[in-house]
Amino acid sequence: MDFNVKKLASDAGVFFTRAVQFTGEKFGQVEKTELDAHFENLLSRADSTKNWTEKIFRQTEVLLQPNPSARIEEFLYEKLDRTVPSRPNNGELLGHYMQDAAKDFGPGTPYGSTLIKVGDCERRLGGAQREFLQTSAISFLAPLRNFLEGDWRTISKERRLLENRRLDLDSSKARLKKAKLAESKAAVSLPSTTSPCAPSAASCNQAPVQSELLLLNNICLYSNYLWSEEVDKAAHELRVAQTEFDRQAEVTRLLLEGISSTHVNHLRCLHEFVEAQTAYYKQCYLHMQDLQKELGRFPNAFAGNPGLSMASSDTLKIEEVQAPATGTRKAKVLYDYDAADTSELSLLADELITVYTVPGMDSDWLVGERGNQKGRVPVTYLELLS
Repeated sequence: MDFNVKKLASDAGVFFTRAVQFTGEKFGQVEKTELDAHFENLLSRADSTKNWTEKIFRQTEVLLQPNPSARIEEFLYEKLDRTVPSRPNNGELLGHYMQDAAKDFGPGTPYGSTLIKVGDCERRLGGAQREFLQTSAISFLAPLRNFLEGDWRTISKERRLLENRRLDLDSSKARLKKAKLAESKAAVSLPSTTSPCAPSAASCNQAPVQSELLLLNNICLYSNYLWSEEVDKAAHELRVAQTEFDRQAEVTRLLLEGISSTHVNHLRCLHEFVEAQTAYYKQCYLHMQDLQKELGRFPNAFAGNPGLSMASSDTLKIEEVQAPATGTRKAKVLYDYDAADTSELSLLADELITVYTVPGMDSDWLVGERGNQKGRVPVTYLELLS
């Protein structure tokens, strides 16, 4: 493998220098370029958006798929860019088991026919859940994932680059300050020399001393010249670093200000998630309501077994039942109910009827009256008011 030794050495040097610079900033030993308050607010808002989006995303995954093993499997299939194999969910599996059991027990028996109806309902509930999961994954989870794996990675990359530009800027400021300080010290240390007058014995004796002073003066002048060049070079590097920092700060600022658009997009996705949940629970309610209507007629299936029901039309003549003097109650009908025979009373949701019980009646049934109409009504379809 071809290694660039010079580049590795340079990167190591930069890393060490920035580590020392970070340490100095932590202890307040070196100056640090501070961002303006608006920029700091944008950074704080972006960090908050990332953190909460990540938490909401993870918990939504748990809500949609409580099984951690299944989540890991789906994650692996996604990373391998393969389609997750379709498997029946818990509701669909329960429905299959119930319907298979009905075939074994006999679909014509009361238990078998009930298993068929409940199993079919469970399968429909499983199908509704599958549709809800697919809709939520597309309309809610996918946009959140795209933000975390796309937009946020871009923002993080530009923020790291901005931090590097800031470190370069602060380093340039430190070099310029150091060069100016050295230049001022070199200017102060310049020795003063006097011009020689007419030649004399004393002046001839002083000639070596003046030569040394002149040499020292030339050295100081050259040193001052070098530091002047170093100041000019440091000033140029500072201007370049400032320009790069300002350019990168503007790029990062634009990305951070785009967080507002992210919030708007996530808000729209949240509405779609709520709509998907509403549709799912509505479907579940309708399926269960239909199932309850079907099961509400099932006490008639046990009419031939006196031990199970005492409310058959053979043992209780509805037309002969009289309302008791006391013990009648008002009830609100929760769901529509179609009478299975002439001994039952059909119901409409939200209507009010009078109900009461009579000796020998199954506890799951009451006698209901609406005007001149009378018949047995299932208790599960009623809300007793008084």
